[in-house]
Amino acid sequence: MRTSLRRLSSDIRGSFLAEFAAAMPVLVLLFLGGIEVSRFALLNQKMDRVATAMGDLVAQAETLSETELNQLFLAVNHVASPFDIMGNGTVIVSSMSIPPPARVGDPPNPPKITWQRKTGSLIASSQIGAQGARPTLPAGLTLADKQTIIAAEVYYEFRPMLISALVPGQEIYHRAFFRPRLGALTALSP
Repeated sequence: MRTSLRRLSSDIRGSFLAEFAAAMPVLVLLFLGGIEVSRFALLNQKMDRVATAMGDLVAQAETLSETELNQLFLAVNHVASPFDIMGNGTVIVSSMSIPPPARVGDPPNPPKITWQRKTGSLIASSQIGAQGARPTLPAGLTLADKQTIIAAEVYYEFRPMLISALVPGQEIYHRAFFRPRLGALTALSP
């Protein structure tokens, strides 16, 4: 009996399986977390690219119609791929300028958002302001007389795909500002 107990106490054949079973949940969590962190980083890059591309495309136009703007909104899906911007996000494009005074000699008007359009399914409002309101611009960005600024804002609701039970969803926000190159873009043509 003593020999059997001594042999059993020195037997290490099953110890690897026990250690592996203890470490497996941690390894799986690290693996899934790494995938989610990669998805989150890619999503942030894509949403930044969507804001930049949308603002740049709008700012390149000399004039812009509602139909042309809607086509640009459709193009955003390709930039955001593989993420579904229309299903989980919203894109908001705004044009801001200083309206001319009503009469000569009147004080200058404050800047205002001359038009604003959005697309997507996520309920979100512009952090810059609503159409007709005074815009809230970031520090250092000023709007001079006879200038226009185009702002593109992107919201996206990130939901972890693999570890959603452990990590809550998060709203991602990116924005980009451009000055129109060829026209004032203070109004959309029908």
